[in-house]
Amino acid sequence: MALPYWRLSAYYFFYFASLGALVPFWGPYLKSLGFGPLAIGQLIAIFMATKLVAPNLAGWIADRRGHRLTLVRLSSLATLICFAGVFAARGFWGQALVMALFSFFWNASLPQLEAITFNHLGGEVRRYARIRLWGSVGFILAVGSLGLTLEHRPIALLPWVVLILFGGIWLAALAVPEAPASTHPQTHTPALARLLRRPEILAFLFACLAMQASHGAYYGFYSLYLQEHGYAKGLIGGLWALGVVAEVGLFLVMQPLLRAWGARRVLILSLLLAVVRWLLIGGFPDLLAVLVPAQLLHAATFGGYHAAAIHLVHHYFPGRVQGRGQALYASLSFGAGGAIGTFFSGWAWGPLGGRATFALASLAALAGALVAWRWVDRAGRY
Repeated sequence: MALPYWRLSAYYFFYFASLGALVPFWGPYLKSLGFGPLAIGQLIAIFMATKLVAPNLAGWIADRRGHRLTLVRLSSLATLICFAGVFAARGFWGQALVMALFSFFWNASLPQLEAITFNHLGGEVRRYARIRLWGSVGFILAVGSLGLTLEHRPIALLPWVVLILFGGIWLAALAVPEAPASTHPQTHTPALARLLRRPEILAFLFACLAMQASHGAYYGFYSLYLQEHGYAKGLIGGLWALGVVAEVGLFLVMQPLLRAWGARRVLILSLLLAVVRWLLIGGFPDLLAVLVPAQLLHAATFGGYHAAAIHLVHHYFPGRVQGRGQALYASLSFGAGGAIGTFFSGWAWGPLGGRATFALASLAALAGALVAWRWVDRAGRY
């Protein structure tokens, strides 16, 4: 069966375009509704926390019942319907309910689409980066165009843009074809509980959690931090886009990089560069000459990290546990890690300020790097 490259790429394009609309601008949108830093941190933490439950539930259903693509399509439609409630939401609890509902279904779909993508790829798993880069392209176009648009239009436009992009996700999901069966031998698939007793897998999951926890200050407060230091929305959007442009560039060379270095080294290097990135952003917010190279490091802290992590997930969780392995990765890193990082960033931002909050983020990334260096795949098989 020929690889449905463009149909898979379209899903990633719209999914990450919606992320490009939400992550940089949802904090300022909530601020425009009158919410303070603590409430903003709590609301965005809800968005992250649904990844603890949704991907695992969807993975459990898909691994036992099949119909993985049907789950993706239904989750995408439910995301679109639930997000429409944002136009009627009032106050903190109204916003919290809408964010919990739409993000539950939104977060359920991507890990299963990742599993479908790898089943389409078969033995050519290193080609994943060439498909995933279209997600980065979608993010760049969304964040760049919205940054410029919101310079001249009210931020109340944002929910309408997100709604249209969620519609694009659903249509793209309808176009994705069924995947062939997993290439892993099903009869030799180890039990998930046995896999989770392996020290290298536990260390890998902790490193992923630490990496995303370190991103909490960035995802929740980077735009607000730059606004406080006098940057215009267009320039802020441009800085977000610059980071993802660098990410796309790395994805283009990720296949030979993984072959030459291995996923373990790429993962550890990405964590160490995250330490540097958060120290630069937190310590020098007034220097554009420092913020630009800090954003270029997004190529490593997201692009390199994610490509290496997905590669390790694919090898650590074979066969019948593939869907749950993808779900565990998503829920413990982007879910638990993102929620912890965003919540504590909101808690620390008021009394400690942005500089100290980003310094704490760098410590989280350093902890992940040390654990990964000590335990993750020391045999260098992947």
